[in-house]
Amino acid sequence: MTENNGQYSKLYDILGYKFKNEGLLREALTHPSLEGNANYQRMEFIGDRVLGLTIAVWMYELHPEADEGGLASRHTNLVRREACAKVAEELDLGSYLHMAKSSEDTGGRKRKTILADTCESIIGAIYLDAGYAAAEKFIRRKWVNLANNVKVAERDAKTKLQELVQAKGKATPVYTTIDKKGPDHEPTFTIAVRVKDEGEEIAKGHSKRGAEQQAANLMLERLKKSWK
Repeated sequence: MTENNGQYSKLYDILGYKFKNEGLLREALTHPSLEGNANYQRMEFIGDRVLGLTIAVWMYELHPEADEGGLASRHTNLVRREACAKVAEELDLGSYLHMAKSSEDTGGRKRKTILADTCESIIGAIYLDAGYAAAEKFIRRKWVNLANNVKVAERDAKTKLQELVQAKGKATPVYTTIDKKGPDHEPTFTIAVRVKDEGEEIAKGHSKRGAEQQAANLMLERLKKSWK
């Protein structure tokens, strides 16, 4: 962990923001694996909402020609987990995380889901420390490259699968959680997707959404071949 006697001076330079209440920053950098300590999950909840609002207004300003669908698509690309993880990697947030050795030993500092959550928690912490304007300034500065190059989002696997089966007159695919293993902060989900008369496909992921997308993609690829 890159920390010097409890000080975050280097991180302050990286963030471009210095906390008045350093305790908020520490909480934002504390992984849930450190049981008994306040962790980043509550701040992540706030940060997600602040990020969503900031990006929505920003896209409205940048793309006056875009309709609601175009704005929503760009918004999705900029607030998704992958975008947050990319910003976190650029800020090297993984180096500053406080986490249990067991999580660190399994690659927790580089896991994209954890980095994305940490990035949102930092936004939440800035908001709590100094208000919306400070959080908005941070987001606009750190997301600028992503925002300037964002494209209309491609439909995800679940959407494509639903469109495909509905075009064949079949019922909407059904997703079922078969299993969930591991601690709450690092779960592994096993998800099945079933299409009537076409069987099922099963996939695993570190988030329910990710496992559903993987399962949908497997089913989509199979049906494309069999329905040619």
